[in-house]
Amino acid sequence: MPLKTALPAVAEGPAGGRSDGRRRWALAGATALLGVAALASLAVGVADVRLSDLLLFRLDPAQWQILTVSRVPRLLAILLAGSALSVAGLIMQRITQNRFVSPSTSGTVESAVLGILIATLLFGQTGLLTKMAIAIVTAVLGTAVFLKLLEHIRHSDPIVVALVGMMFGAVVTAVTVFIAFRRDLLQFLDIWTTGSFSGVMQGRYEPLFAVLAMGVIGYLFADRFTVVGMGEAFATNLGISYRTTLYVGLMVVSVTAAVVVVVVGAIPFLGLIIPNVVSLVLGDNVRVVLPATALTGAGFVLVCDVVGRLVRYPYEIPVSTVAGVIGGVVFLVLILRTAKGATP
Repeated sequence: MPLKTALPAVAEGPAGGRSDGRRRWALAGATALLGVAALASLAVGVADVRLSDLLLFRLDPAQWQILTVSRVPRLLAILLAGSALSVAGLIMQRITQNRFVSPSTSGTVESAVLGILIATLLFGQTGLLTKMAIAIVTAVLGTAVFLKLLEHIRHSDPIVVALVGMMFGAVVTAVTVFIAFRRDLLQFLDIWTTGSFSGVMQGRYEPLFAVLAMGVIGYLFADRFTVVGMGEAFATNLGISYRTTLYVGLMVVSVTAAVVVVVVGAIPFLGLIIPNVVSLVLGDNVRVVLPATALTGAGFVLVCDVVGRLVRYPYEIPVSTVAGVIGGVVFLVLILRTAKGATP
């Protein structure tokens, strides 16, 4: 039996199935939000680049240089980071069967920061690729430790599991801070843990394109992630290798989180709230919700970035600060819904 036809109808949505029209409207809404925010991102800044001149291609050479060197790379970095972290959160929630698990609540991001610190200590002012490689290794190890912890937790309450992940991340952060303090590197931790796109320029963001490969792998394994999210016994009965799929998801999540943290820093709550919000509309089938999750995540980070650039113009507030405020509120709403017995 083909895997797609083997999936139960409940995977298509909370009520048993979502119409194609609803999906199209959701994707159209996410795309429209993305387009409007993208234009705003290109036009907002200290240098004068008017939106009307941008739309009519009436830019002088200096303005074109600003676009190509700074604002277009910044826009691409935002789109890649926002979509990648959202998809990583979606995959992690499915393979752990917990809606409150994400790279930022499982120790994955904290482990990646520890990897960057280790790379700095061992290799000094090394390039991004070396830091990225070590950060990926530590992120994989940290995520694997968290998944092992889940196997030994008898409490099935999703909030308790998320708290365990946050405590594990706090332990990793404590180790990182201790090492940084002993090596006089505390000042660098804020750079790695505070997501900001202010320093993104041409030649400094290109490693982010690696997350596109992770997104393709995630989409190819989407049906398997959906089945694995229904339990090991269910996956085994359908002929799916539970462990193999779990490890593929682990690699996708870890590599994505590490790459984003190395290039732009950590963005809190992104991989947690976006998959939950999208799933409320489109259901739990990973193949169905993955494109909308990527678009919504990219649009959300774009909006947060534009807001951060306008609140104290011409100064900037890091995108992680704006995303943390909004994400914290949404996270509380999700917790309250769960406490009342509703599906988040």
